[in-house]
Amino acid sequence: MVLPTIYSVSVSHTYTNRYDKLITNVSKANRLNQMVKIQISDEVWDIVAGKINFSEGKQYEIISNIRAGIEEISASTVLLKNRQYLEVSSRALSTLEKYVDHLGNQIQNSAPVAENEIILEEVRGVASLIYDILQTFIVAEIESTAKTNETIKTSYALLTIIQIIITVIVIGIAIFTLTSVSEKIRKPIIQLEQLSSQIAEGNLEARAVKPFVEELDNLTLNLNSMAEKIKELIDENIREQQNFQKAQMKALQAQITPHFLYNTFDTIIWLAESMKTDEVIKITKAFSNFFRISLSKGREWLTVEQEIEHIKSYLTIQKIRYRDILDYSISFDEELKDYKVLKLILQPLVENAIYHGIKNKRGRGILNVNLKKEENRLHFSVSDNGIGMTEEKLNIIYNELNSKSNTENLKTVYGLFSVQKRLELYYNENIKLLIESEYGNGTVVSFKVPAEKEDV
Repeated sequence: MVLPTIYSVSVSHTYTNRYDKLITNVSKANRLNQMVKIQISDEVWDIVAGKINFSEGKQYEIISNIRAGIEEISASTVLLKNRQYLEVSSRALSTLEKYVDHLGNQIQNSAPVAENEIILEEVRGVASLIYDILQTFIVAEIESTAKTNETIKTSYALLTIIQIIITVIVIGIAIFTLTSVSEKIRKPIIQLEQLSSQIAEGNLEARAVKPFVEELDNLTLNLNSMAEKIKELIDENIREQQNFQKAQMKALQAQITPHFLYNTFDTIIWLAESMKTDEVIKITKAFSNFFRISLSKGREWLTVEQEIEHIKSYLTIQKIRYRDILDYSISFDEELKDYKVLKLILQPLVENAIYHGIKNKRGRGILNVNLKKEENRLHFSVSDNGIGMTEEKLNIIYNELNSKSNTENLKTVYGLFSVQKRLELYYNENIKLLIESEYGNGTVVSFKVPAEKEDV
């Protein structure tokens, strides 16, 4: 009789939280709609009308606030269909931001007012589209709220019936037990009680012997079957959680790509305009090779040779972009080229060294990628002579790397977190990144993984 009560409280808590999230999402989406409908258009109009300078406008701040709001709502949205509305609105917001960028370029180049007004109309059109999508999301969430409310009513009615039925059954069993229990039944019951206690304590390998009592045979078989099913479900849940975390890491890894893609295309365009044909060919080949290895037909494992080739392509591109501030070297024993390694674990570390180390110091930066074998492990290291970190900053980074919170809360260690988490998941070991840094003297990031050769 206690279990339905506990279940009732659990169901009530679950649906109340869901109901609260739905109402909160609707409220937040309404506020975002007001920002999209009024603030964006007004701000861009003031710029086009000459009331404020483009650099003084708050258009990017408004767009950033809207994007943050959409991401916050998406994180608490349960239904996939409703999240898809938010994903579409987020992509539309990116389009709106491109139009604002274009307007800024036109104003900077003193374009005619008529051309600026055309961009203004495009901004208004995209803002209207975002508004309509968010309205559709609001309607969908309201419908989900209504369904949740009906589910709550149905659950309470069902629980009431179950409580009544259980009460009747318990009374009947009590009367039957008082009048007909015997020693022959008592012992098997004790055995079953011991089995249930063992299962409750976590011993899912425990089983009961069939008592050959008609009333208890099925119960014994069901308890044994339940223990087996629970064990299978726990194992399946662990596998699903691991797969889910792997999927999160893939999504996190994908977030690193776009800005590199845009910057590389900009560099190719600049080189082409400068008639530097040889460098255009060189960077294009490196770019093609970089993404060929990145995709690698969906495989998660590469040879060391392929991983090094991937880094060479990446650094070739960066060397062309930052020729005046970047030199690099890659060293590894050719005998290690056929060992297998989790793909794309070096690129985030190299990228981190360039953008957070070398770019923040004066003078030419030097980046070294090194691989060597120590006993039965491969030792990878990425070092730079960049700005380095203070001990306080290093402690902050270690705390974020070891954080159990949502990855959206990470501020500066997306790439490092991605590498460490993927290493832990795929190697099934407690592999940690080792970071050594001194302010003004650069940084070294290293890790070790089991040395295994690629299957032939």
